[in-house]
Amino acid sequence: MTVDLKSGSLYALLKRRGFIYPSFDIYGGVSGFYDYGPRGAALLRRLQEEWRKFFVVQEGFYEVETAEITPEEVFRASGHLDRFNDYLTRCTSCGASYRADNLIEELTGKEVRVEPAALNSELKKIRCPRCGGELADVEEFNLMFSTAVGPGGGKKSYLRPETAQGIFVNFPHLLREARGKLPFGVAQIGRGFRNEISPRQGLIRMREFHMAEGEFFFNPSAGRYPPFNGVQGEVLRLLPAGGEEAVLRTGEAVERGIIRSEYLAYFMVISKRFLEHIGLDGGRIRFRQHRKDEMAHYARDCWDGEVLTSLGWIEVVGIADRSAYDLSRHQDASGAKMEVLIPYDEPRRVRVRRLRPRMDVLGPLFRGKAKAVSQAMEALEVPEDFSGGDVILEVSGERLKVPEEAYEIQEVEEVVTGERIIPNVIEPSFGLDRIFAALLEHSVDVKEKEGEEYRVMHLPPWVAPLPVAVFPLLTRGGMVDIALQIARELREGGIEVFYDEAGSIGRRYARADEIGIPLAVTVDHRTAEDGTVTLRERDSTSQVRLPMKELEGVVGDYTRGCIDWKDIKKRYPPQGE
Repeated sequence: MTVDLKSGSLYALLKRRGFIYPSFDIYGGVSGFYDYGPRGAALLRRLQEEWRKFFVVQEGFYEVETAEITPEEVFRASGHLDRFNDYLTRCTSCGASYRADNLIEELTGKEVRVEPAALNSELKKIRCPRCGGELADVEEFNLMFSTAVGPGGGKKSYLRPETAQGIFVNFPHLLREARGKLPFGVAQIGRGFRNEISPRQGLIRMREFHMAEGEFFFNPSAGRYPPFNGVQGEVLRLLPAGGEEAVLRTGEAVERGIIRSEYLAYFMVISKRFLEHIGLDGGRIRFRQHRKDEMAHYARDCWDGEVLTSLGWIEVVGIADRSAYDLSRHQDASGAKMEVLIPYDEPRRVRVRRLRPRMDVLGPLFRGKAKAVSQAMEALEVPEDFSGGDVILEVSGERLKVPEEAYEIQEVEEVVTGERIIPNVIEPSFGLDRIFAALLEHSVDVKEKEGEEYRVMHLPPWVAPLPVAVFPLLTRGGMVDIALQIARELREGGIEVFYDEAGSIGRRYARADEIGIPLAVTVDHRTAEDGTVTLRERDSTSQVRLPMKELEGVVGDYTRGCIDWKDIKKRYPPQGE
């Protein structure tokens, strides 16, 4: 008896118990879209809250929220317009579309190089799964959803495929928040959109999805990263590109050059800790390095945090070394400075090449703007390979062309206090929907009880969709009124409650266990006499008896992880043991 992703039995359970629903179900649905029901929305929110604790609270990242619709020039600069593509193949008979590499792997079990010649060679050996027809050669398919902002065709824009670009374009503002100093991190939780060729496997490949991303900006010449000392003894299960799987201490993996930097390794460890904290089985987590042919266009190196499920290993987080790629591209495209001044220990004298404006030419050419143009020219440092020609400047948001006759190139000696660099970036990017699906498969346990299947979701208290259930043992003797009073007081104290009075108490415990509620309060015959109730723990099914007035504190502490069930059993007398 199993409930898993591969058979679809887990999705049946999640739909029945209000975790997820196929979007637009009454109209036949649209592949790649899911809605979260009451239980699912609560669980997703808990995952987001725990992620914030790791990255915003503990790591000190600034949290932002940026626009989901992004103008075309941003993605032209970032490379997404040209390179954010998958290879598509079509059936020549029925017209069905497939993502080529996924189809080949699904039908043959082979991992093939993601480039046209290799894909086309393998496609000739297989047939369309739908009708048996031949498959056409691959073509590139851009994964971004396009739209227009404003009437009459408007401004060409796209729904963002990642939250990262919203952070990068705000870098000058964020650098001011960081007082101009590196390193610092920025976090964002939000939706991403990718027009997947053939979305499949439910929550694993979606067209609209939830992401939690961090961008950590640092100086690559700064040497060691001090916080790495606290994690270098942690063990990671690693699968290097082209190598064998190995279990290594993080420090050893960096020393041997398997992981290229302490910064990258550090966030791999933090990512693993987060995944284990929310309830994923640590024995089924590994990090796989990307091959060159599957590396994103912006990445210098990337390790996927993968989780083993009934579908095999699935990626739930990618930790990428994006180098200075994004900030450099946006600086070049926009003219905005994406640089940080790194101070020297002592000032230095250096010889630099500068532009000396000729005001007799600039004045008539730019009139009232001449002074601002002159100041912008004087601030430029002229590269060694520049020998003359037009100079493009951005002055007060306007791009201006300064002709060669309006300046002279001079070499001067200056005192400098530091150097300007474009920071490098490490990006841990989490797919929350995939984490949600993998977590529920890892958590669900099926056994037989009284001749029936009995399902329990062993979710940690801090991520369970609801922390506590409240039941009257019977619907008479005033028990319902007391149970409703308890539920109301817990809610007033900020604790969400699952209230149920239908059916036998055993059936109600089963319903609560099936959606992962860790604690259940039962009002019984003694409650009206002495003001006590029973408190049942989901995983052990053991119970204690405690005063109603202490419920809020106990449930709150347990949900936050401040105490565990052993602590509660030491404090209160067992019930029925």
